[in-house]
Amino acid sequence: MSLDPFGGAGGAWIIAALVLGIAELVIPGVFLIFLAIAAAITGLASIVLPDLTPAAQIASFAVWSAVTVLIGRRWYRDYPVDTTDALLNDRAGRLVGKVVSVEIALTGGSGRVRIGDGSWLAHGADAPVGARVRVVAVQDGFVDVEQLEAEAGPDR
Repeated sequence: MSLDPFGGAGGAWIIAALVLGIAELVIPGVFLIFLAIAAAITGLASIVLPDLTPAAQIASFAVWSAVTVLIGRRWYRDYPVDTTDALLNDRAGRLVGKVVSVEIALTGGSGRVRIGDGSWLAHGADAPVGARVRVVAVQDGFVDVEQLEAEAGPDR
């Protein structure tokens, strides 16, 4: 009896593993790789045990998926990826400190500011359209702003 690693269910699982691995490279999310490993293990098991039923193959894939995801979670918990950018995935945090312009005058404590190509509701001291203000906080979809010291009047 000859083993054909690229035919039958074993080959299909190996191809699925390759597709999942490539998808992880194209759309990185650090998750598909664990499913790719589970599919590869299931593929190898299907090649070594050619009489493995489809139900057993799916069960194997499910069990190995859970095992690899748990191992991956443990790995990333024990060996976190260090970064010099503490705000890497914190969009709101990245806005704090930015100097932006008032789009709709801040009157009565609210208005709108232009941040990049978007417009944000803003809270802060009264400021005319075009004034430059600094973002000091982001909360509940609003940005809190303060006038720049050079533009603030002596009575503020």
